[in-house]
Amino acid sequence: MWLMLAFLALPLIEIALFVVIGGAIGLWPTLAWVVLSVVLGVLVLKRVARLGPISFDRDVKALRDPLSPIAGRALTILGAAFLILPGFFTDFLGLFLLLPPVQNILVSAFSRRFREAEAMRTASVTIEGDWTEVSPEPESRTAGPNGEQPPSGWTRH
Repeated sequence: MWLMLAFLALPLIEIALFVVIGGAIGLWPTLAWVVLSVVLGVLVLKRVARLGPISFDRDVKALRDPLSPIAGRALTILGAAFLILPGFFTDFLGLFLLLPPVQNILVSAFSRRFREAEAMRTASVTIEGDWTEVSPEPESRTAGPNGEQPPSGWTRH
């Protein structure tokens, strides 16, 4: 439900910002901003592609979390994608996601959340109880005084 609202709200926010900011700075600066943000997003994606594969060995030997560079690179790609999308709000989000301190905060928050979820998933649940074996009663039970069936024997009072 929240995702659907976000998909509906994003274009409305972008249109409103185009009207307000575009009215304040004019048509040509607005178009220049959109083109420059697309160029910046493409350059960031090219840089990420040029960096090549992430070395897990280097991170493990340095006693760092090996998933941190993957998450940082994913946030960089997401930021570049936001820059490529036309609009002031998505450009703000893209530039925000490209900042290393923001990436570090988000990666640590996500890793903490995943560790908590993993701990809950792997936590064992033990239900303690006592049991006794009940021997079946003889079949000689007869119907009650009103002709009703006798108790099943599953419950005893």
